[in-house]
Amino acid sequence: MKGRLETERQEGDLFFIDDQIRPPFHLSKRLSVQVSFRWRASPSADWKHGQLTFFYDFSPHPSYTLPLPKRKPSAAQVARDLEDSLYREWERLKAQALFSMKQFFRDGGDGDAVPEVFAVRPSPYGGGLNNFSCNFWQPERPVP
Repeated sequence: MKGRLETERQEGDLFFIDDQIRPPFHLSKRLSVQVSFRWRASPSADWKHGQLTFFYDFSPHPSYTLPLPKRKPSAAQVARDLEDSLYREWERLKAQALFSMKQFFRDGGDGDAVPEVFAVRPSPYGGGLNNFSCNFWQPERPVP
């Protein structure tokens, strides 16, 4: 536990990623998360600030694990279900974006190399987000 605290303190001397991200008031199928950060090359250098916006086009897939309802759901229920799934996907995108930024700086990445906008890469196996979708510094992998 003490080692983890010391690691966090050392990382805090070199970079800070603002994880206080508020959800949007209105969700659409084009989801976005804006991550603000600051970094410096050494603890004695001045802080530099930046931000990266992750964009993701969400396409909901039907769930075949649930039984079909006996009656057709109302339009209001369909809209509520869509909003719930959009919010869950936005939360997943936010978590992936924050983890990706932290991993980039932990691996020694330079904040000047961070793009302002990044289109998230959906998983080649069925779409959706995976652990590598938000890694903006890695080249896109070909599908095997």
